[in-house]
Amino acid sequence: MDREQLADFLRHRRENLRPEDVGLRPGARRRVAGLRRTEVAELAGMSADYYTRLEQGRGPQPSEQMLAALARALRLSTDERDHLYLISGHNAPNRTPLDTHVAPALQRVFDRLDDTPALVLSSLGETLVQNRLAAALFGDHTRFTGMARSGIYRWFTDASERAVYPVADQPRQGRAHVAGLRVVYGLGGPSSRAGRLVRALLKESAEFAELWERHEVARRFEDHKILIHPEVGEIEFDCQALITEDQSQALLILTAAPRTEAADKLALLRVLGQEQFTSSSEGR
Repeated sequence: MDREQLADFLRHRRENLRPEDVGLRPGARRRVAGLRRTEVAELAGMSADYYTRLEQGRGPQPSEQMLAALARALRLSTDERDHLYLISGHNAPNRTPLDTHVAPALQRVFDRLDDTPALVLSSLGETLVQNRLAAALFGDHTRFTGMARSGIYRWFTDASERAVYPVADQPRQGRAHVAGLRVVYGLGGPSSRAGRLVRALLKESAEFAELWERHEVARRFEDHKILIHPEVGEIEFDCQALITEDQSQALLILTAAPRTEAADKLALLRVLGQEQFTSSSEGR
């Protein structure tokens, strides 16, 4: 670990960012042009003291999980992310179609979406980032670890994962999950993360095994969704997906048609989401 180089790199990347680059408002009394240390720490989900020690060359070696969070918070390109890992004493992550580092182009669009649910998904259905409204609608899906990071895995192993979909729509959603996984499995093969996910699901879910045998192959998102929130009820969303060129990640944006009941329910969800966020912040 090269503490001096790491400290310089973090400081320069922080100073080169502007609040609007990461979806923050500049504020009237801002003394620095770049981001504050506290802002980077909050974006990365770490304490301000921990981040400050890293920037001052006094911190311990960060874990790969911490580095992934910093790379996302500082909006690093893939090359910059790899450099961050190397100067921190870790091997750079393998560059594969299943890389979970959020594509910078998707991240820039995502940062500007704060009035409607939005999330970035990997090709294995892992939620890489989600905004407050997406968390209010789906729950915090970034908290999962291991196989459970994949929404496909949770769909077939955790009944609560389906609660957000009407019962009539659940078979279609299950087929879509499996058909999409077929695409990723075909690209990566049995030894890939997709292959490991398939083997785990074949053991744990008879439903998945039956759908897998159909050999359906497709990668797309439904243009229209009905989702259920426990307090707001059913909300009709139009669904748009912005997909990276290599099709490894998708930015999913859910919008409600203006002047509809769905738009009113989305407005209520914004209030509930803000209350949830405030309550969570006060409990820290």
